[in-house]
Amino acid sequence: MIHMPNELIFIMTVLIYLGSVLVLYKLFGKNGLYAFAIFGTLLGNIAVCKNVNIFGVATTAGNVLYAATFLVTDILSEKYGKKDAAKAVAYSFSIMILWMLGTQLVLWFAPNENDYIHESLKVVFGLVPRITIASLIGFVCSQNLDVFLYHFIWNKTGSSKAKLWLRNNGSTLTSQLIDTVIFTFIAFWGVYPGGVFLSILITTYLFKAVVALLDTPFMYWARSITPMNGEAE
Repeated sequence: MIHMPNELIFIMTVLIYLGSVLVLYKLFGKNGLYAFAIFGTLLGNIAVCKNVNIFGVATTAGNVLYAATFLVTDILSEKYGKKDAAKAVAYSFSIMILWMLGTQLVLWFAPNENDYIHESLKVVFGLVPRITIASLIGFVCSQNLDVFLYHFIWNKTGSSKAKLWLRNNGSTLTSQLIDTVIFTFIAFWGVYPGGVFLSILITTYLFKAVVALLDTPFMYWARSITPMNGEAE
């Protein structure tokens, strides 16, 4: 396994995940964005269980991936409108419910004498119900708020490219704060000592806020992209 500093991995994941949103959009249009939203919420539910140190502070490994899903809803809001942005939230919500059910069904199977992975799956999938419920509540509240705020700011300031940064950052920074508070309390309250819990709460939002600011150039880039499938806006 290649060993790299967590800080370098953090930078790499920002570029990879935000860049992947644009690539999928270019290749598949709205369907590519929906696919990333689902991917981001599913893998994010696993990655968030891993506690790491980045720049000397405790946080989770799923922050960048989950934050990237807000870029998806903002692109959909910008290019297609509120209805299509809401679809990404609905699709991801539905798949998360199936994911939670499916992981528990896997655990219900009794392993045979040749099995070697059941105990490892119990460690990971055993956390899924609490993590997924926390994610579901935080996701639905924050993503719907993000879509609402994006169009609220749009209506107040106009749809010009010059104000794109304002509706992008204004909606995302606010909605991710709500998401972080809801998710962290439901998922991790009582799991970690108080000091570690508080550190995760604060740094989770800070890292998400950093990603939100960094996704602004990607948002401008997405506005100029025409999907290869010729999809009309």
